[in-house]
Amino acid sequence: MSEMIRVQVNGEGRDCHADATVADLLKDLEITTERVAVEVNLEILDRAVFGQRMLKDGDRVEILSFIGGGSFGRR
Repeated sequence: MSEMIRVQVNGEGRDCHADATVADLLKDLEITTERVAVEVNLEILDRAVFGQRMLKDGDRVEILSFIGGGSFGRR
């Protein structure tokens, strides 16, 4: 059994494996990386490092989704 850590994801506590990366967290949450921004402890991460950025106990993760649509300037 692997060690578990506790992180905050969008303000809610969540347990994950001690060797989890940001990419692992997104996969567990069933979130695709194409249209999200991730911030860990107030640092915005480049999508290219999601698979390398290890999570640590107590990390505060914010996941923001981009939503397209609408028509700016049209009536």
